[in-house]
Amino acid sequence: MMRKPTRIKNTGGFQQNLSAALLSTTLLVSGTAQADQGKWQDAFDFQASYTGESATNVEGGERRGSAYAGQLFVGGELDLNTLFNWEDTKIHVAMTNRHGKNLAEHYIGNSTSVQEIFGGQNTRLARFTIASTFLDGDLELEGGRTVANISFLGSELCQYFQTNAACGNPTFVFRTSNFTWWPVSSWGGHAKYWLSSNTYFHTGIYEDNTSHQDLGDHGFDWATNEATGVVVPFTLGYQTTWDNDALPRRYEIGGWYDGADYTDPVFDEQGNYAALSGNDYAVRNGRSGVFARFEQTVTRPNPSTKEGLTLFGAVLTGTSGELIEDYYLKAGLVMRGTLASRPNDTVGFVFTRQQYTDEALEDQRILRAMNGGVGTPPSSQTMLELSYGYQLNQHVRIQPNVHYIINPDQFAERDRVSELDDAIVLGLRFDVNLAGLLIQ
Repeated sequence: MMRKPTRIKNTGGFQQNLSAALLSTTLLVSGTAQADQGKWQDAFDFQASYTGESATNVEGGERRGSAYAGQLFVGGELDLNTLFNWEDTKIHVAMTNRHGKNLAEHYIGNSTSVQEIFGGQNTRLARFTIASTFLDGDLELEGGRTVANISFLGSELCQYFQTNAACGNPTFVFRTSNFTWWPVSSWGGHAKYWLSSNTYFHTGIYEDNTSHQDLGDHGFDWATNEATGVVVPFTLGYQTTWDNDALPRRYEIGGWYDGADYTDPVFDEQGNYAALSGNDYAVRNGRSGVFARFEQTVTRPNPSTKEGLTLFGAVLTGTSGELIEDYYLKAGLVMRGTLASRPNDTVGFVFTRQQYTDEALEDQRILRAMNGGVGTPPSSQTMLELSYGYQLNQHVRIQPNVHYIINPDQFAERDRVSELDDAIVLGLRFDVNLAGLLIQ
């Protein structure tokens, strides 16, 4: 899922993959330079960052242990107006290298990570798109190799958290559809039309191609022969900014349709419980869901800064298809400016609840019984995170955090014979603006 910077086949480890990422960006810049030696520096906005997330399970779950995951991002934005006088037209490019382990997989035992930077390992081309505006800026278009979750259901508030339950997007949309996620790119595009200065309609279409999630994929295979359908998100929103509103806000309602094949959570093709029949789980087609969400700044003591308290929340639920989750809730806050002497520090808190469907729980109850266990797993998983963001300097941010997981879910180990104890996890996230350090 996208871990946005402030945000082959694996043959040689991290150092070799890092070299590949840097080489790709160098080639892009070199190509730009050939277009016009005198303009390329002004045209290309170089971006680079590194995010690291460590986590330690200190109580509950399956066992104690620690894991570290990281992401190197290298890319930028090429302004074609500067180079060729193509007004309001830009090329976006991004390479990532993701590495490390997932604490949830190895030590907690649940399927929702506390390291949102984990996923889509190896070096990948995550984004290669062209974007432009039309109708005096009212219509924004972008298309190419991209992912849905950098344009829909994302939030800049996610940089203040580490849990994957809430960031980079509400996990419900990935558990109940093939919503494409950073950095696993495929063909896609989106269009946003501004109905007024603050109100917009936003929609897109993205190729469902889960083969790109394989560890050997690097984002340069642009064939569509393994695509299984498309996912179509849509949003009606109202948004203000720090520049035009004393208390910035965003309110959205919307949904998505996923036209790809997926696996039924409990039944086989004959309508029998697949766990009992021994047959394959049935293949279905078509799922959909809806959401509502908000972000509202409620205090801003200094109108010239972003200090103050912002509240946020979301609710998501399915509208068609056979799903493993019934609904999802999220609520939280971010306080920017913790002390008069620390105006750039933050405090963040987020609560999420994933409520499972009766069908998914029945499948796990059957599997548990077949392995000698009794009872049905808990009907929901609740995850909480409290974080403090310490802005060390202009380019480095350090963010310790603590997580409490109530009823760690059983989807990673569907035949587990008993519940896991609630888990307490200590985490540490750090973000480094490499471009800022290199270019100053």
